[in-house]
Amino acid sequence: MIDYEILRFIWWILILVLLIGFCVTDGFDMGVLTLLPFTGKKEVEKRVMLNTIAPHWDGNQVWLLTAGGAMFAAWPIVYAVSFSGFYIAMILVLAALFFRPVGLEYRAKIDNPTWRKAWDAGLFIGGFVPSLVFGVAFGNLLQGVPFEFNDIMQIKYTGGFFELLNPFALLCGLISLSMLTTQGAAWLQMKTTAELRNRARAVSQVGAFATLVTFVLAGVWLLFKDGFIVTSAIDHNAVSSPLGKTVVLETGAWFRNYNDLPVLYIFPAIAVIGALLNIAASKANRSGFAFFFSSLTMLGVIVSCGVSMFPFVMPSITHPDMSLLMWDSTSSHLTLTLMFYFALVFVVIALSYTIWSYYKMFGRIDAKYIEENKTTAY
Repeated sequence: MIDYEILRFIWWILILVLLIGFCVTDGFDMGVLTLLPFTGKKEVEKRVMLNTIAPHWDGNQVWLLTAGGAMFAAWPIVYAVSFSGFYIAMILVLAALFFRPVGLEYRAKIDNPTWRKAWDAGLFIGGFVPSLVFGVAFGNLLQGVPFEFNDIMQIKYTGGFFELLNPFALLCGLISLSMLTTQGAAWLQMKTTAELRNRARAVSQVGAFATLVTFVLAGVWLLFKDGFIVTSAIDHNAVSSPLGKTVVLETGAWFRNYNDLPVLYIFPAIAVIGALLNIAASKANRSGFAFFFSSLTMLGVIVSCGVSMFPFVMPSITHPDMSLLMWDSTSSHLTLTLMFYFALVFVVIALSYTIWSYYKMFGRIDAKYIEENKTTAY
């Protein structure tokens, strides 16, 4: 049987991989929907945009569902705290995502401009709101979440919804929004033709630059913000309990892992270099490379955040000693072991059908395709 400490680290890596998979795949869905009212100038262009994501969006969403399920199985305490503390924010995300399947299905059913504009607004919400909220959530994780446990280990959330909308969290929301919008623009550049492709090409360059600027600004801001440090010894093989450790706040603490192991600076560098190469590739009209470098930028941003917080998963600003670490908030050794072997099978299956679907749907979509499939296309 795999050692408990190693399993805990493996599941930290796996959930990070699931988040990256979600952002790379479902990210371009949300990006395309965010761009729908602005990049699609004509009705046929909007239909082209929607039909580039139509074969993939539901499969891409599996990554989010899998990440949520994996968190429930591997980090049940984190799952409970996050769904309690971020309840209103998560309801907003779910409500926004509801527009996506309904909007895609019904938008083209009635040939009426008012009808279609209404669904365009709903689809825009389905892309914009999750893109922003996901980043805001990570921004609040970096600052600490206001929660604590009582004597019988019940969670007490001491914050409010509007407290989540603080300046640093909103900056992180802008990173997420620009990052996912850029991914959507890179996807459109790769999947469309003519003027629509040129507009997507321009948006991809602007979006990559916005991602670069906001990411660097957030990094500089973090240098002057308090981070969390564990000052007591931790048994990495002990039964999970968020109590019994000592945590202190220290300015610039989120850079401690990088300073202790400078090779980790490669991940922020990947984010910065990926954004610059995305701009260059888009400008050179190399759409496949632009999409690759956009995906690479997201990988760099997400892993940079994970490395900064390690081993924290959800720090508590109310009672820092009750912060949740990857060492003290996981499921049992047996559960992690069983889930690991399940993951080896089902993640491979998910990857296989995802690659197969992209292969089968390879190619560009243009106005001619919409005209030939007027009654069946979205």
